[in-house]
Amino acid sequence: MSIFKNVTSSLGLSAPATIAIKLDPSPCGSKEIKKSETEKEVLSLYHTDDNVSGRVTINASKKVDHIGIKVEFLGLIECGTERGTPYEFTSKVQELASPGAIMGEQEFKFEFKNTDKPHESFRGLSATLKYVIRVTISRSSMSANVVEDKELWVQAIQKEPEINNVIKMEVGIEDCLHIEFEYDKCKYHLEDVVMGKIYFLLVRIKIKHMELAIIRRESVGSGQSMQTNSETVIKYEIMDGAPVKGETIPVRLFLESFPLTPTYPNVTNKFSVKYYLNLVLVDEEDRRYFKQQEVKLWRKNMDKYTE
Repeated sequence: MSIFKNVTSSLGLSAPATIAIKLDPSPCGSKEIKKSETEKEVLSLYHTDDNVSGRVTINASKKVDHIGIKVEFLGLIECGTERGTPYEFTSKVQELASPGAIMGEQEFKFEFKNTDKPHESFRGLSATLKYVIRVTISRSSMSANVVEDKELWVQAIQKEPEINNVIKMEVGIEDCLHIEFEYDKCKYHLEDVVMGKIYFLLVRIKIKHMELAIIRRESVGSGQSMQTNSETVIKYEIMDGAPVKGETIPVRLFLESFPLTPTYPNVTNKFSVKYYLNLVLVDEEDRRYFKQQEVKLWRKNMDKYTE
């Protein structure tokens, strides 16, 4: 939040007025979001077609001259590869007060209808996509503006894919290992179940166990400046002990309880987020053999919200 602080605050001086932003209750309720490794916060939850309304309370202990007070609805992208002002992909402005002076406590109402919310909110390792309500008390060039932000969370309901093919692949090591695996589809909604089978056609190495993981790969930037970070979101063991030729191992992975997001293919050429199913076999010498397969995740309307 430091990049959004007003000049007065950054200089360590007290602001001439305080701003409090309160959102009206959302039809979707609220959502608990991870803020840091040890902190979480609760944000108002909206869908892409929801209106956003609320109240702004400004309190000035003494007379504050201004050249206008405005409230903005902003969609912002911050990337670790870029420094400076975040990229704005959505911007809508309403005037709360024309130039004049403010003293004591005053309240203003606002409502943003049909606001463009094309992307789902995201907090990642090196990219953040956020929506904020920003209130600005604009002052003369000799005085610092007073600015306050309030973040909200947006989820984007998507249509069910028309084409959703089964994934079938063969992997192996010549004369040592040959397996076939299949997953029931290549696109999963966030409360779906990954189902599949793994067939051992040839086993001449001593396998200790097998695990399945979902890896999130986040890419920011483009060309030579592109940076990619990967993290394992889910990992669980699907087999313990050595398999034999002809054995079939079932796969059944419930996605609902894990912190997954939809796939972000390419957001305004700033960042992308992809997911991979990673099948890993570990032998008795702890050597790891793996095969990754990209899958697409999407958000289905489940007619329920996180409270």
